[in-house]
Amino acid sequence: MTNPKEVKVGVLGATGTVGQRFIALLAHHPFFVIHALGASSRSAGKPYSKAVNWKQTQPIPSAVREMIVQECVPEQFSECAIVFSGLDADVAGDIEQAFRLAELAVFSNAKNFRRDAHVPLIVPLVNTSHFSMIPQQQRLHSPALKKGFIVTNANCSTTGVVIPLAALERAFGPIESCIITTMQAISGAGYPGVPSLDIVDNIVPYISGEEEKIEWETLKILGGVTQSDDGLKAFDMHTKQPLRISASCNRVPVIEGHTECVSVRFARRPPPSPQQVREALQAYTSEAYTIGCPSAPRHTVFVHEEPDRPQPRLDRDYQAGAGVCVGRVRQCRVLDIKFVVLANNVAIGAATSSIINAEYAVLKGIVA
Repeated sequence: MTNPKEVKVGVLGATGTVGQRFIALLAHHPFFVIHALGASSRSAGKPYSKAVNWKQTQPIPSAVREMIVQECVPEQFSECAIVFSGLDADVAGDIEQAFRLAELAVFSNAKNFRRDAHVPLIVPLVNTSHFSMIPQQQRLHSPALKKGFIVTNANCSTTGVVIPLAALERAFGPIESCIITTMQAISGAGYPGVPSLDIVDNIVPYISGEEEKIEWETLKILGGVTQSDDGLKAFDMHTKQPLRISASCNRVPVIEGHTECVSVRFARRPPPSPQQVREALQAYTSEAYTIGCPSAPRHTVFVHEEPDRPQPRLDRDYQAGAGVCVGRVRQCRVLDIKFVVLANNVAIGAATSSIINAEYAVLKGIVA
């Protein structure tokens, strides 16, 4: 598909860690143009360069340096077709709901609406078919919405693991059980994040709510969308083939890049061999890439042959962190197959996912 005309976008939570990443990624986008920035009342009214404590590796983009930060109210974003939300969860719910009711398309990195029965939880390299829920989300409002909706992306650790799991289910059918152990970067905790005395020379074997998020979100993402006799759609939560997941989450002294050790058991017997799994992962291509989303990676899953890869410091920036890297694919003596996956938690695990979701919505005509 050819690139559409210029699409004006806004960023909520623009001074925060995720908001900054949105701005860095959008600054040179082929058709998204930053038109408005929103933040808290203490930042509103200031030029962006004065309001933000910029923590990205590149300078503040010139297009937004002097842009005046607005309060997060829909009236200030009325000319935007799309709003990206990097808001903290403690304020995101009411604000995102207000923007949806104001007929704005909201692509959120926050957790508030991930469990909503009518809001898609989309990892854009996996389940773009879940966009089919949007018309129902709009129709069930009173009065019905014409353009407004909310789409969420997943928790950063969930995102990393569901991409190879989706590739394996596409190739070999349902996975029936999965054990996941994460080694998560400190950037996943935001800024200022984990105190240095807690993480330097240490591993913290607990991240509040994280294990439950992985175990629940994976089912919504990998599951399908069903339709009842009355025409209502629902997320089936992988119930056609129940999937049991056990997750253990750890914070480690790495700046960026979540590493996850994964073991899976397939419903298919006999299960695929490690070589068949490698080939399936390498062959996996997302619809987002095939339709031309400019931020979607060419290699959805890059498979390493080296025995000691992937590693966060060496591999997190491959393809600008938009895909995932997998290595150490081998037999598991308890389940069937085990492997290591690395995902850039601040790219595909956060803002990049929201941006690809929005690109897909534009190219598919979901956002006019």
